Amino acid sequence: MLNGGNQKKINRWGYFFVTPFVVVFCIFYLWPTIYTFALSFTDLKGLRSDFNFIGFANFQRLLQDKTFLTTIKNTLIISWSTFIPQLCIAMILAIWLSDMRLNLKGRSIFRAAIFLPNLLTAASISVLFRNFFTYPNGFMSQLLYSAGLHQTVLRDGTMVTQAYEFFRNGIFTRGLTSFIFWWMYYGSTNIILMAGITSINPTLYESAVVDGANSRQTTWHITLPLLRPIILYVFFTSMIGGMQAFDVPFLLTTPIGSPNNSILTMSMYVYNVGFRGDNNKSFAASISIGIFVLTMILALIIFFFLQDRSDLQKSKTRG
Repeated sequence: MLNGGNQKKINRWGYFFVTPFVVVFCIFYLWPTIYTFALSFTDLKGLRSDFNFIGFANFQRLLQDKTFLTTIKNTLIISWSTFIPQLCIAMILAIWLSDMRLNLKGRSIFRAAIFLPNLLTAASISVLFRNFFTYPNGFMSQLLYSAGLHQTVLRDGTMVTQAYEFFRNGIFTRGLTSFIFWWMYYGSTNIILMAGITSINPTLYESAVVDGANSRQTTWHITLPLLRPIILYVFFTSMIGGMQAFDVPFLLTTPIGSPNNSILTMSMYVYNVGFRGDNNKSFAASISIGIFVLTMILALIIFFFLQDRSDLQKSKTRG
């Protein structure tokens, strides 16, 4: 048993070790959040240092901003078209690599290869894929052209053949952006799911095998239900990351999300409004608040649909 003096000494050391985190959090996270929220109610723009409070004018403008609605659509399409295959493929690989009955050789090599893209920076990957598909000297453009696959365009009244201009197609550019995000981050999702699978009590699988269950049945009735908290965590983190997508679409084509704003995300729009053109920092702050509100709404929706209904029913019964 500790006496009062020793307990107070331990508490003082605890405060000492926690203080650096609290200071860093307040300076780099809490204060910028408070400042952004306050700035959204002002008219600060350009190189000015003075500003006036204008109430909810920025938010009224935001609700009528068609470009912001376009960025919401682009962000949701890119994030969900990334996350769904990311979760499905990572889940299949995690089950496959964790199944002891398969006794897969070289399992560690497969795990390292799957996680390897996650070690690369988004900037380098974006530039790499941009050089692959750029017109006219990109690797894929030249490869298809040399193979006889090209496009015909009207130029100066005559039809000419040329290499494919991949980044003039909005659907392709959006799909390529989703693929890059998937390829970069499915390895980390795979590691998280594998950690969840290995934490499941092996006796559950042994009992199921004794009862005659096959791999599909054990996966459906044991692995997936017990992975619900891990899947919920992956949903939350992937959704938050998708709502903040910036680096890949920004570097893949142009800062305005060409072609035709097809990959202009909400975070890119914040940058363009706040640091390009007229540098309207107050309106950029209101966009940031809008992103925060949308993220919270999506998080609540995901939590509602993925929560354990059995626990909810138990809590209602006890009440």
